[in-house]
Amino acid sequence: MNRYSIDDFITRTAQQDRGEGLFEMESERLLEVNLDGMVWTKQGSMVAYRGEIRFEREKILEHGIGKLLKKTVTGEGARLTKAEGRGALYLADAGKKVSILTLENEAIFVNGNDLLAFEDGINWDIKLMRKVTAMLAGGLFNVRLEGNGMIAITTHYDPLTLIVTPDSPVITDPNATVAWSGTLEPQFRTDVSLKTFFGRGSGESIQMKFEGDGFVVIQPYEEVYLQAGQS
Repeated sequence: MNRYSIDDFITRTAQQDRGEGLFEMESERLLEVNLDGMVWTKQGSMVAYRGEIRFEREKILEHGIGKLLKKTVTGEGARLTKAEGRGALYLADAGKKVSILTLENEAIFVNGNDLLAFEDGINWDIKLMRKVTAMLAGGLFNVRLEGNGMIAITTHYDPLTLIVTPDSPVITDPNATVAWSGTLEPQFRTDVSLKTFFGRGSGESIQMKFEGDGFVVIQPYEEVYLQAGQS
């Protein structure tokens, strides 16, 4: 086989079945969902599929009036699509890296912009960061997922997990914070010296402080969040 031939390209890039279960890493930036039932996915994340799969946007009152009101505030980033049927579904989000996590009667908070997919049986709710939303130029919210099942999150480049202990709190930039354990509740604070140095418009003057026992996932990238209704 000639190097750089079409046959060589097909061989090197062809889809592979790894037998990893419902969620499978097709590549570090592509998630394969071996669907036989239903999963929730981030709206617009489908890039390909094979088989008989139906896609349906989340109904306005599908999860109750409480979540509807929260989604109205948070805007586009919280919208989900229901994928149902049988086949292979491929998901991606702007070339970001994908990580698969299995919850075993556990809870995790994920930045709403970084949640790619999760199993139907997992309980979830949108949590608004009211204080930080008022301070940052763009809105910021997260999703709390709890129960048993698989979820997929995305990060710009490689994620880094920092362990939080009572004697060693972790402070992060909200725009670089991807997820944290369900045992933690971040506090938001303003660093006046940074605000003075960078200017009042800088997101780096706002910080998230995690105290207790758990972990925080960050990425080496600061995302810019649009306010609700903007695109």
